[in-house]
Amino acid sequence: MTATVLPAPATSSTRTLLTCGILAGPGFVLTGVLQGLTRDGYDFTRHPASVLSNGDLGWLQITNFVVPGLLTIAAAAGIRRVLPGRWGPRLLAVYGLSLLGAGVFRADPQDGFPLGTPAGPPASVTWHGTLHFVCGGIGFAALIAACFAIGSHLTPARAWYSRISALLFLAGFAGVASGSTSPAVTLGFWAAVAIAWTWLATTSAHLTRRAVA
Repeated sequence: MTATVLPAPATSSTRTLLTCGILAGPGFVLTGVLQGLTRDGYDFTRHPASVLSNGDLGWLQITNFVVPGLLTIAAAAGIRRVLPGRWGPRLLAVYGLSLLGAGVFRADPQDGFPLGTPAGPPASVTWHGTLHFVCGGIGFAALIAACFAIGSHLTPARAWYSRISALLFLAGFAGVASGSTSPAVTLGFWAAVAIAWTWLATTSAHLTRRAVA
């Protein structure tokens, strides 16, 4: 049975923390899409957002990992204040930390990006490319679990929304983790990322409204 629990009254600082969860996803997706549309050689059907960390403008995507990572950690702290249960916020904080790691450890260039990179996957994977993938795997697993854990303290409808979001994200991640480079898989992962960020934004907004009411 899904437990529906009313949050504790929110302070101004709690609302600020939850607002970080509202802003993190749109900022990440918008910044990634704008880069994909404007950087030479990038193709949404072939490249994940991670490869944007390479090249002269790679600092933009590195920042686009770090800032949303910090915002996600702040959102986890806000959710911890208004919902019972420790595991959901902890798992969400792990996801935020994984974003910081993804920014520090850059993904390897691949499949023609940046311009001049040979087609296909990297001939060899660097240590920082390996750590980037490890951070991603840990963070994505934590995010999926966080959706279930946090959703268990929400209304039945929002609990189901959380579970469905988690499963859709899992499907998208499983596709890229399989090593497939088909356009459907790559675009599917972009969609899965957007779904996961939308879940965090809408859940944070919901908790802010409920806590204020």
